[in-house]
Amino acid sequence: MNTENTEPEAPAEKVAFTDLGLSDETLRALADAGYVTPTPIQEKSIPIILMGRDLVGCAQTGTGKTAAFVLPMIDILFGSRSRARMPRSLILAPTRELASQIADNFAKYTKYHQLQWALLTGGDGMDEQIRALDRGVDVLIATPGRLMDHFERGRILLSDVKVFVIDECDRMLDMGFIPDIEKISALLPQLRQTLMFSATMAPEIRKLAEKFLSNPREVSVERAANSGTITQELYYVAERQKRELLRHLLKSKDVHNAYIFCNRKRDVAVLAGSLKRHGFNVGELHGDMAQSKRYEALADFKSGKMEMMVCSDVAARGLDIPDVACVVNFDIPFNSEDYIHRIGRTGRAGRNGLSLSFASPNDAQLLENIFALTKQTVLPTPVEGLTLDNLETGESSPARTTRGGRPTVARSGQARGKASAPSRAKEPAQPKPRQPLKPTLPPPTVEREDAAADPQGFGDDIPAFLRR
Repeated sequence: MNTENTEPEAPAEKVAFTDLGLSDETLRALADAGYVTPTPIQEKSIPIILMGRDLVGCAQTGTGKTAAFVLPMIDILFGSRSRARMPRSLILAPTRELASQIADNFAKYTKYHQLQWALLTGGDGMDEQIRALDRGVDVLIATPGRLMDHFERGRILLSDVKVFVIDECDRMLDMGFIPDIEKISALLPQLRQTLMFSATMAPEIRKLAEKFLSNPREVSVERAANSGTITQELYYVAERQKRELLRHLLKSKDVHNAYIFCNRKRDVAVLAGSLKRHGFNVGELHGDMAQSKRYEALADFKSGKMEMMVCSDVAARGLDIPDVACVVNFDIPFNSEDYIHRIGRTGRAGRNGLSLSFASPNDAQLLENIFALTKQTVLPTPVEGLTLDNLETGESSPARTTRGGRPTVARSGQARGKASAPSRAKEPAQPKPRQPLKPTLPPPTVEREDAAADPQGFGDDIPAFLRR
């Protein structure tokens, strides 16, 4: 073969927002915000949405998928006028925080367009929402429950919706919103564009896509759970020593910015109070808080006024705070997908992040599920400077001393130091190597955000016989 005139292939050029078909006004707003290059989900989704096609987008939070549908929607809706109580587009979100974040995107990118949007979420005043609907809105951003409340009171008509977006569809499924979405979908025009975004593409999500969408295009972005920007550390620790270990790690690793996740709402306030008593600048976030308090806590955390946020999984998805340095799984999540969404709060936008997970013996199956989903195993991280219980025997592991005089843990599977007390005739037998943790209790029942916490009234002092 003659290779004299063969030229090497030029590297593929990066796609810019100017290549995606967006309007000049939208491009100006993007430039003002400092964005030039789209993320993969934006690059793949925006041209399809601008063509008017239905779309199923699969991308983890933190990949820019909110802008992937907000930007083309702005151009689709621009040029027409809305009518009172008849929105021209509808976006459903599972939580108030995510709905608020979507609204922030519209506020940012519509600065050169004359588009009106309204936010309908529980916990906010109804009067202000009614006034916004009466004025007429182009974009309605809502949680399913509050939207149905307005509709049933005759305050809104959905017969003019041209674009329908279901965001965080897998979360909608987890929270039991699918029946509400089915009711809402039946109220919309048959001829519409429907967009569905999810962090996972489970079989249940595909079934929903077949029900709500018409001949959709599917766009998928590789999961970011195995991203090298997130360092994952796992600590085996008895339940009673979790708080002590947390305080130790926050100090020794000099952590000043972190999400700390608990599985149960009632544990959030308890842990936050404990950290405050030990001098940490910490707040809390869970589903039982008043909406104004949740907004205030998020604003303080985002601005840096509050350094750490103890929260339930209500904060695990959709919140876009790019500078979170650390995520702590104080409890291993019941749902493996929630592990991915939790640690996805850190290591965003190319930054390095740290994930710390605390596991007790009855978390073994939960860990196996996580390792199977992420296709990687996180090995236990040794702890220095703190005496922890030996999980095999239930006894405290004696501390040993390094050359610098700092006490560290003599862990199962490690030889003790050679320098022993002179009176001893021989070294004690070596402990057996650590075996994989085996659950001693059945996996705990998932506590939903809307479940009544602790109906028996035991609080945190649950009798021992109920723990078995």
